[in-house]
Amino acid sequence: MADTAKVIPEGKVPENANEHCPGPESESAGRAAGCEGCPNQEICSTQAAGPDPDLPIVAERLSNVKHKILVLSGKGGVGKSTFTGQLAFALATDENTQVGVVDIDICGPSLPRIMGCEREQVHPSSNGWSPVYVQDNLAVMSIAFMLPDEESAVIWRGPKKNGMIKQFLKDVNWTDSEEQLDFMLFDTPPGTSDEHLSVVQLLRNSGITGAVIVTTPQEVSIQDVRKEIDFCRKAGVPIIGVVENMSGFVCPGCHNESRIFYPTTGGAKALCEELEIPLLGSIPLDPSIGQACDFGTSFLDTHADSPAAHAYTQIIDKIKSIVKS
Repeated sequence: MADTAKVIPEGKVPENANEHCPGPESESAGRAAGCEGCPNQEICSTQAAGPDPDLPIVAERLSNVKHKILVLSGKGGVGKSTFTGQLAFALATDENTQVGVVDIDICGPSLPRIMGCEREQVHPSSNGWSPVYVQDNLAVMSIAFMLPDEESAVIWRGPKKNGMIKQFLKDVNWTDSEEQLDFMLFDTPPGTSDEHLSVVQLLRNSGITGAVIVTTPQEVSIQDVRKEIDFCRKAGVPIIGVVENMSGFVCPGCHNESRIFYPTTGGAKALCEELEIPLLGSIPLDPSIGQACDFGTSFLDTHADSPAAHAYTQIIDKIKSIVKS
């Protein structure tokens, strides 16, 4: 079953394919007699036949984007969207750095609230949709901008969600012809599903800088991170590193830290040592982080001297160093 999460590179026959494999881009991929019993049969049968004609358009649209970073989590509720928002705010503190954020959590878009732009709308232009600008060098795109109100549910199957993600990349005017977007962050839903396969395939021609994986210390989260790491390796997505969120609770009075989610199997540190993946750092629980997200402000600006802010800063500095090396 693990192989069904695999993204098969364009035009490449998998090494473990059957002898008479028709090829992953064939009209009969996954359905031909020679596909019976192949471990790749399910992914081939659900993958679109032939190269996607929109891939070159997406690559051209994103040609001026320098770094594309996926923010992933195996489990929901670990603070992935919070981390994405605070990472975006931090990168944009440099006025010369242009940052774009793509919210591909189609059914649970929370970034507009976290970044303080939830009441904005997307406007069409001659060059495509214009993203919502939080500040001059920080733009956001989310389906939340297109919903009639905050309580409207998005009840879509995979193909429609994938089509919306494609529009975010193909039809949004992220940069002018002479400008460069330094960072494009992708806030993804939990797990390894349609949205993840879609964005990896759509970025096939333009490239992915890497993925940051967010977890919490307890084993119930760590075991799902293992699946996320497996997905990245099978899909050919470089792993920048792992962030352990909610690693402890910092008392707002005395600033002492207590363990809330105990790392029974060693937490992210033991996982990263075992799988030889960089541990970017650990962020303690701080009630002010939740308040910053509710009010759509940068936690690093409002609580710069807090232990959690220092942890964020160190992690973000590591990310910038890794992607620029």
